Amino acid sequence: MNQSLNKNNYAYIDGANLHKGVSSLGWKLDYARFRVWLGEKYKVSKAYIFIGLIPGFKDLYKYLQESGFILVYKEVIYDKDGKPKGNCDADLVLQVACDTYENKYEKTIIVSSDGDYAGLVKFLQSKEKIITLLSPARPEKCSILLKRTGVSISYISDQKLILEIRKEKAPNRDGTLSGSFS
Repeated sequence: MNQSLNKNNYAYIDGANLHKGVSSLGWKLDYARFRVWLGEKYKVSKAYIFIGLIPGFKDLYKYLQESGFILVYKEVIYDKDGKPKGNCDADLVLQVACDTYENKYEKTIIVSSDGDYAGLVKFLQSKEKIITLLSPARPEKCSILLKRTGVSISYISDQKLILEIRKEKAPNRDGTLSGSFS
């Protein structure tokens, strides 16, 4: 499949949905490894993450940019309990629509489990522009609205061994790592 993919594919990622979905799986995503995997598996040349802009997270934003993502920020507001709200759905949809009409990419991947993107998926299907929807949630938690579109859905949970932040082995008492280098 990968050999037939063009090298100018884009990924559009709902940052909050990705973070919450993977967290619900009980592990942490290695974003740098995820970006490399998107490039190798789906020939993604540009990967956009739509994310709320919170000043305290500048180290995270820097890390994501250094990992090869293009960040699209949404100004956040705070609810009465002080919880930040930065719904990026409309921004993601608009970016995909603009890039599609300007013919900037060959095919795309949407990363989300949110049923609000069902209309976008149908649009991309009608233009023959979508490779897959990559769901960060468990299969039973991915929106039925997305499943009803008939789009190919892949699950990040299937890639845990590749994409999880790896815990380093603890060194032995002498400071060396246990194990063999052969």
